[in-house]
Amino acid sequence: MASQITDGYNYEGKLALVTGSTSGIGEYIAKTLSELGATVIINSSKSKDRGEELAASLKNASYCQGDISDHSQILKIVEYVKSVGPNLDILVNNAGITHLISHSDLEAANVDVWKDIFSVNVFGTWDLTVGLMPYLRASNGVVINISSIAGIRPTGSSIPYSVSKAAINQMTKLLAKTVGPEVRVNAVAPGLVETPWTKDWGPAKDIAKSQTPLNDVASPKDVTELVLGLISSRFVTGEVVLVDGGWNLR
Repeated sequence: MASQITDGYNYEGKLALVTGSTSGIGEYIAKTLSELGATVIINSSKSKDRGEELAASLKNASYCQGDISDHSQILKIVEYVKSVGPNLDILVNNAGITHLISHSDLEAANVDVWKDIFSVNVFGTWDLTVGLMPYLRASNGVVINISSIAGIRPTGSSIPYSVSKAAINQMTKLLAKTVGPEVRVNAVAPGLVETPWTKDWGPAKDIAKSQTPLNDVASPKDVTELVLGLISSRFVTGEVVLVDGGWNLR
């Protein structure tokens, strides 16, 4: 007789850092981890008041301001994690930026735009993950990178943004190959998600809904459910999992 299957992950006593977590997907993930019993570190580059307010509203949560595009601030984030830790069980790399630029407007997607987007989405994600790796190794931790369908399909808010997410996908696979068995690394790649970031994207949402077999866009809850699944799935690493309502099929 088969034993009952459970998610097998006990969040009580675990320490989680969620970057870019004062709104949208990151906020929902942070709130859910807190509700499940984890100690959560909220992070943002700005929005300090909102971050402190959110942390105060949650059980066992605190706020650490830090811009992951700045190496000196990453060092401060790492020191903060150590002060709460001493080890880290869950790292959710959610912080990211974009520029809304038509793919046909090549001149607008200039090198400064590429540098700005990559400084957060790629370089910052790498720098923070490497800085925290000793503490993740010590706890057999898990890293979840928030990517995008734009890193898989030729779509997205701009070409530089899409390429940055493709880089995150490859980074996920190479890190998983390198840091196992101590640490698992996976990525979640949403399609269009209903967040404050996309609140003014009416036409884009209409297109997304018409293109997906499920005729809808994702919510932060949809993304969070997949994040939790990857946190608890002990034999999954190096995967980039879409949560796009089947958009990639069209």
